[in-house]
Amino acid sequence: MNFDLTPQLPATFDLVHIVLAGIAVILFFAFVLKPSKRSLVDAEMDDTPPAGVADSEDKKIDSTAVLTVKESSTVKETAPESALQFLGLLQQEARLIDFVQEEIGAYSDEEVGAAARIVHEGSKKVINEYFTLDPIRTEDEESRVTLAEGFNAAEVRLTGNVVGSAPFTGTLIHRGWRVAAVNLPKLSAGHDTTIVAAAEVEL
Repeated sequence: MNFDLTPQLPATFDLVHIVLAGIAVILFFAFVLKPSKRSLVDAEMDDTPPAGVADSEDKKIDSTAVLTVKESSTVKETAPESALQFLGLLQQEARLIDFVQEEIGAYSDEEVGAAARIVHEGSKKVINEYFTLDPIRTEDEESRVTLAEGFNAAEVRLTGNVVGSAPFTGTLIHRGWRVAAVNLPKLSAGHDTTIVAAAEVEL
């Protein structure tokens, strides 16, 4: 079916048609020049950093967050070789393992005391030879000390009636110890540190 629109077109243009034509033109340009939602989004995106910069900043933030989580949740593992070596030295010089593993209930206090003297002397020899120890607090024990605000809780442990916040004043019960230097013997290649005391066979 065909429609003939020729009769509907005006033969002449009067004022009404001119006005309608002007309105149509205005509406046309208004529609064409109206910014679309797409262009508004693009304009907003122009105010944001480029994609590469944003991605890199996001990666920095993410990596920092991951690093913070790892630092707060990771437990530092210690190598057992030094501890085993130290235990072996205490056994060698002080017979510490033999003393601890022995059932001392059947022995008298005098006999236990005599064995403890050997353990004490040997242990002191090992510690003084391979470690340098400094007291954490320099005051005399049983003296009165004051802990200022912000004191290191790892160095000083509060006991007794702990109430309120620093500064604290109390009696120094123990000065504490800090290891200033460690000088354990070097291990030879292939040395088995798990053997802290070799079995002995007398021929």
